[in-house]
Amino acid sequence: MSKRISAKYKIDRRMGENIWGRAKSPVNRREYGPGQHGQRRKGKLSDFGLQLRAKQKLKGYYGNITEKQFRRYYDEAVRMKGDTGENLIGILERRLDAVVYRAKFVPTVFAARQFVNHGHVLVNGRRCNIPSALLRPGDVVEIRQKSRQIPMVIEAGESPERDVPEYVTSEAGKASLVRVPGLDEVPYPVVMEPNLVVEFYSR
Repeated sequence: MSKRISAKYKIDRRMGENIWGRAKSPVNRREYGPGQHGQRRKGKLSDFGLQLRAKQKLKGYYGNITEKQFRRYYDEAVRMKGDTGENLIGILERRLDAVVYRAKFVPTVFAARQFVNHGHVLVNGRRCNIPSALLRPGDVVEIRQKSRQIPMVIEAGESPERDVPEYVTSEAGKASLVRVPGLDEVPYPVVMEPNLVVEFYSR
């Protein structure tokens, strides 16, 4: 299991954007980078810098994905037919923890990973504790009966902070991936640029 060692909101401050759209993000208070020189560090980024930032932003959004795993997703997206950037987004959105988050079972991407890891989720009736498991359209994700009363789950379901996207159906502790989404369907709080990620890896 990969684990996020550094503080997650450091990504927000380094990027200068609230990438999860959370009310607690420090970017809501100050948009400059961390450290005593954060305010003076706004130089013009090179092409490589822009590509690297796009990769770090997309990778960071999905929580605890390691560089090795993210590169594997990219390689798989290249092998698939169609636009590589769109394919990459489709693969990331098929992850079990991503679907759990989209279905509003939990409040954050990080909570989704932990929720799956602790065995609270069934996929097609069978327990699955692998957050990176890739789902297929039609797969049914369900919260175990005794896990449905966890306060975090109840609060997340009632939260008006975000809506369930059209490519996921969700009701009464059950969700299903209807189809693999394209970039324009995914409700990112900030602009993601998978085309720059493709340029970064294809240098």
